[in-house]
Amino acid sequence: MSNINSSIDSLKANSRDRILILDGAMGTMIQNLKLSEKAFRGELLESHPTNVQGNNDLLSLTAPDKIVSIHKAFLKAGSDIITTNTFNATRISQSDYNTEHLAKKINITAARIARKAVSEIETSKRPRFVAGALGPTNKTASISPDVTDPGFRGITFDELRESYLEAAKGLIEGGVDLILLETIFDTLNAKAAIFALEELFEQLGYRLPLIISGTITDLSGRTLTGQTTEAFWNSVRHAQPFGIGLNCSLGAQHMRPYISEFSGFADTLICAYPNAGMPNEFGLYDETPEETAEFLAEWSKAGLVNIVGGCCGTTPEHINAIAKSISGIKPRQVPTLNKTLRLSGLEPLEIRR
Repeated sequence: MSNINSSIDSLKANSRDRILILDGAMGTMIQNLKLSEKAFRGELLESHPTNVQGNNDLLSLTAPDKIVSIHKAFLKAGSDIITTNTFNATRISQSDYNTEHLAKKINITAARIARKAVSEIETSKRPRFVAGALGPTNKTASISPDVTDPGFRGITFDELRESYLEAAKGLIEGGVDLILLETIFDTLNAKAAIFALEELFEQLGYRLPLIISGTITDLSGRTLTGQTTEAFWNSVRHAQPFGIGLNCSLGAQHMRPYISEFSGFADTLICAYPNAGMPNEFGLYDETPEETAEFLAEWSKAGLVNIVGGCCGTTPEHINAIAKSISGIKPRQVPTLNKTLRLSGLEPLEIRR
């Protein structure tokens, strides 16, 4: 328990002193390895009846050395926080590969792998942190997957809650410092995850810092389920997150106005990790490390962010360029609750004794 408190205190202290650097795209790095079906299977799933190539999370079990190498590459590039290789490591998402029985084990092992990488790179003067990644799952609680039956849902709130609870237990057992609930396109899914985390924190008797990161699906500035950034914030602010922000879908150039909005009304840290630009006709990302870094340096100088990193298409080279470009820039000053209420057109309630 003392180690947990020490880690949380260190994370908070570092976030006050400087803009923290997240890692880049684990998926991009794995894709660049061009691994075969056999490599994904390893000895563990040698006779598994379903193809598992593309199940990146599984590599924490079948090719852990490759995941450790990716983590170390991002740490050496300048990342303060690395995220576990668990974006699709819920029982729900793993069911696509008939590997749902491995979900908790994947989370535990992925957290331990990230912890190992951190322990080999960090120093007393430069601590590093592990964020346990909880992805959005491949099902949505708010939208019907059947256009002929708008009322149908492919998943229930309780199924999501149970799946997130199992994954989060694994991440915490594996030793993460904080939780990253990321790439949220359906806030009801996120609410199930928040509910599960509240259950877990109550069981454990302590809380870990939580970063909540949504995703804007296009230039309309809304999530897939139609929420603006302010509506999204008001839907999840009850979780009292350590950080709030956006990742994926957009490059830094197009994400900026929405990060600026968040920065104006959220009374917590702002976290942003955009893609390396918009995908080309082949689904690849062409934005150079220098271009991405230039955008994020401007955000930082404008006082918009506290935590930055990269999503799809970003490599250790992108993270290194970002780290250099924002070095010495002060983090965004978090506004008080009263100020954020007024910015939202509300007045804080007067407390009467």
